Amino acid sequence: MITLCMDTSHIFLVLGLIRDGEVIASVQEKCWKRQSEEFFPKLTAMCEAAGITPDGIDALVISRGPGSYTGVRIAMTAAKVFCTMKDRPLYTLSTLQLYAGKESGRVLLDARGGRAYTCAYENGVPTEAESVRSVTEIDADTDIIGDGHLVSKEDRWPDIVKNFCLLQEQWQLSENAHLVVPEYLKPSDAYMVKK
Repeated sequence: MITLCMDTSHIFLVLGLIRDGEVIASVQEKCWKRQSEEFFPKLTAMCEAAGITPDGIDALVISRGPGSYTGVRIAMTAAKVFCTMKDRPLYTLSTLQLYAGKESGRVLLDARGGRAYTCAYENGVPTEAESVRSVTEIDADTDIIGDGHLVSKEDRWPDIVKNFCLLQEQWQLSENAHLVVPEYLKPSDAYMVKK
């Protein structure tokens, strides 16, 4: 079985092909605010290099947020269209869980305006609810995964496609691809404020 995984919720364009639990091709490139431009050329090149056609893709898994208002929707829209046209199952996974993988620490993803999407994990299991918080409220006395610079630490990025594989038991099947909606954690009007 071949699964296409996609994440465009933050600063990366993440694409991967997984065959029976093993990554066979992947892309993880920083392309903040360019994911929509790079998405289809990178996807096409990756699939061609792996010898996979659209008909050879059995399922899709995407991150559902939280993240960039537009970014979350790029992969989600492409996945919904593909799954509808090809009658394939669509799975989703929290973006914060995806970044945590099976690690322990706190995931921080910049939510703009001095805020961050965050959640703490112990061996990949959340120890609190996902939230959006002011960066001044975040305890930085732990390992940070993601935008460490928000709390004066180094940024640390996981292999996101590998994490899709590691978290397969966390994938949530959508009964209807049309009903999949982004999870933002902050009101949609907050995304319209330019900072």
